[in-house]
Amino acid sequence: MNSMPLTLDPAESAEGPLLTKVLDELGGEIVSGTMAPGERFTLQDLSSRFGISRTVAREAMRALEQLGLVSSSRRVGIKVLPEEHWAVFDQAVIRWRLSSEAHRAKQIVSLDQLRKAVEPVAAALAATNATKEQAQELKALAEQLMELSEAGQGNTDAFLEADKRFHTLILECSGNEMFSTLTLPILYVLEGRTRYGIMPNDPHLDAMAYHLKVAEAIQSGDSTGAENASWSLLRGVDGFVEF
Repeated sequence: MNSMPLTLDPAESAEGPLLTKVLDELGGEIVSGTMAPGERFTLQDLSSRFGISRTVAREAMRALEQLGLVSSSRRVGIKVLPEEHWAVFDQAVIRWRLSSEAHRAKQIVSLDQLRKAVEPVAAALAATNATKEQAQELKALAEQLMELSEAGQGNTDAFLEADKRFHTLILECSGNEMFSTLTLPILYVLEGRTRYGIMPNDPHLDAMAYHLKVAEAIQSGDSTGAENASWSLLRGVDGFVEF
């Protein structure tokens, strides 16, 4: 299974905007199941459907192939692949899965499980490795999140941006460069909850209070306390996310 993020940037192509449109439409159809595993098509099919040159069609095919969504050969053409082949950490695949009603809940659950595997350990490491300035910023963000939640603004852009910065900073403070590479997948679950109305306007204040407990434990250098508070925070979020 392809699992590491790719850095596909259709905008770098001379046909960037057109290629992006083709990729988004095809990728979304494959991920949603509109184009089922085993379904086959050709470069000519792509050219005819989208009114694009064979060069652009070939670029689209190669990009989808890199993402594990299709395979290609001269004998069978382009074939749609099942989910186990997808590059599930790639931001495009995550975005397409979140956009699909059939896959959205599963994608958010998968990302939440990833957070549970990483964030508590990152918080424990941050208690040892965070600078004074980083710890102060974490506490300020936690206080901001509490204030926004109390004001019924848990489903706003302001809350989302503060929450994204809080969780990104924990990964950065861990001092583990591998954890930092997981920032984008973890941010996608936060964005997805807000974008698709899964996050309530007034998250439980108990869950919000754990942001502050995580920050305070990191600030005081309490690795065990930071890890436990992070666990409690993530479990608390499970209690109010509304699918």
